[in-house]
Amino acid sequence: MAPRRFHEQFDHIQRALPDVPLAMGPDDDAHFLYEKGVVLARDGAEAHLVENTVRDHFTATEGLVPDHVRRAGPALSRTGVTRIQVGDPTRGDDGVHHALRALREAEDRGGRRLAGRNHVVHIAVNACPGDEPVPVARTGAPNPAPAQGTHDPGSAVGVLVVDTGLVHDHGSYPLLAHTTGDLEAAETDGFGVLRQYVGHGTFIAGVLAAVAPDTDITVRGTLTDAGAVLESEFGARLFEAVDRGGWPDIISLSAGTTSDSTDGLIGLDAFMDELREQRTLLVAAAGNNASDTPFWPAAYAALPEYADSVLSVGALRADGDGGACFSNHGPWVRVYAPGERLTSALTGFATPVPYVYQHSTYDTCRYGADYACTCQFPRHTGVLSEARESTAAKPDQVVFDGLAQWSGTSFATPVAAGLVAAHMTVHRERDPRAARAHLLAAVAERVDVRGAHVPVLLPPTWRPVPVAIPAASA
Repeated sequence: MAPRRFHEQFDHIQRALPDVPLAMGPDDDAHFLYEKGVVLARDGAEAHLVENTVRDHFTATEGLVPDHVRRAGPALSRTGVTRIQVGDPTRGDDGVHHALRALREAEDRGGRRLAGRNHVVHIAVNACPGDEPVPVARTGAPNPAPAQGTHDPGSAVGVLVVDTGLVHDHGSYPLLAHTTGDLEAAETDGFGVLRQYVGHGTFIAGVLAAVAPDTDITVRGTLTDAGAVLESEFGARLFEAVDRGGWPDIISLSAGTTSDSTDGLIGLDAFMDELREQRTLLVAAAGNNASDTPFWPAAYAALPEYADSVLSVGALRADGDGGACFSNHGPWVRVYAPGERLTSALTGFATPVPYVYQHSTYDTCRYGADYACTCQFPRHTGVLSEARESTAAKPDQVVFDGLAQWSGTSFATPVAAGLVAAHMTVHRERDPRAARAHLLAAVAERVDVRGAHVPVLLPPTWRPVPVAIPAASA
């Protein structure tokens, strides 16, 4: 039976965050992950109102007892949020749903959401993976191929990649010769096997450098715990990433979460407000849930106050003739770019590195697509199964010696970010938001994505990959 990847990834993320009890939401439905027993509120009067409102509902609200409502750690001053504990997970008590229900009347009166779950923000191949990386021979070529141009430190567009960091041998890849940032820790396990998600940030940087050679790329290791972080910490980590080098021209972010709210994440309020006052453009992945449910922070692009400061990016399928089966979609996704079967740098340039597949491919597309998507090809058997136990068949092991093929909105995002940067270089445009507007206004290509005619950005050096089922696999 095909693996239920969200549940598998839940277990993996929980192991990476052992001190944080997690749950799936909403109401045990596997749409997002959050911290049990805790809600987030804005510091000050709103946090106090949340505490008082929930306390007043103790006698009428199942699942809450008076000694549960207390501050869970200090207020996070710059991010402007307070963690309020409303349940005791050690006793099997979550309390979050009941607390949020107790607040609805007060929220209706004030017209503003007062509290929300403390979501887990994750890289877009993590809780919702497009696929796992596939080795490409060292003699292979990146796709998109390197565009014409040189790196000029005096005029290069600054791009900050907020992700997992860089692999130790990234400098062996010529396109990343000028890339700087944090190195990933513990790239392999005790047996020398590559860990999941290692190389994610490096792959993204390679795509960016290929599309836009005249860029100063910095990769920050912001998402180091299996590519995941609590919402309450994410805003602070974003501030830390920009503070280390100043606000860049472009932030490429291939991470986020769905939510049961329609106005964003409370934990990102302060960062998004400061972003709006800068000239930085946030280019963010739409996520890989094959859903029209907004994926934050990409979905901020649909809120009027952030429309010019955020570009949300969905993924095209390998041949470019439609949306990738896994890509999120909907009116909040502003543009689509190639994001299936791209080829870029991973790791193993100096010494080849083995990798064991975690997920098995499906017999048919898990999202119902009618083309040979990455759900099905290339065929491999993984470690995990529906029951979250080892599969009967021996998991497939491969070896990386530099390049990989990978899929996800994670990688469509640096394509779009790179095209904005390239537009800035060619037109000597210093405002990335103006470059974004000009680039989108000039879009001529459109494709059908689930009944909608959507704009697409195609790098001149990108090569479509045929998606017909190979005869040997048919």
